[in-house]
Amino acid sequence: MWLLDQWAERHICDAQNKGEFENLPGSGEPLVLDDDSHIPPELRAGYRLLKNAGCLPPELQHRNEAVELADLLKGIHKNDPRYSEISRRLALIELKLRQTGMNTDFLHGEFSERLMQKINEE
Repeated sequence: MWLLDQWAERHICDAQNKGEFENLPGSGEPLVLDDDSHIPPELRAGYRLLKNAGCLPPELQHRNEAVELADLLKGIHKNDPRYSEISRRLALIELKLRQTGMNTDFLHGEFSERLMQKINEE
């Protein structure tokens, strides 16, 4: 068990022993793990069926493929014959994502760089 897991388990056990989990709101009620209140009632069964089958909306499929291609590009040299083909595929998917209104900054590492800067400032 990792150190963090042990620390969390110790605090949970301490809280249980002190009775801090007694009489919590919603105690004894089933957990609502999927909040589908934003989905119209007539579509919920279909959406749940697609979700359970592992189907993703096209935008998320494109996003996942773009991330995979970007990772591939990082691992090969620009002189590699595959580089230009993968680069073209990535550019096409990025265009599709932008047309759907998705931000593609995640492909260029700008977000992670800004996040690291923010963390280092603190």
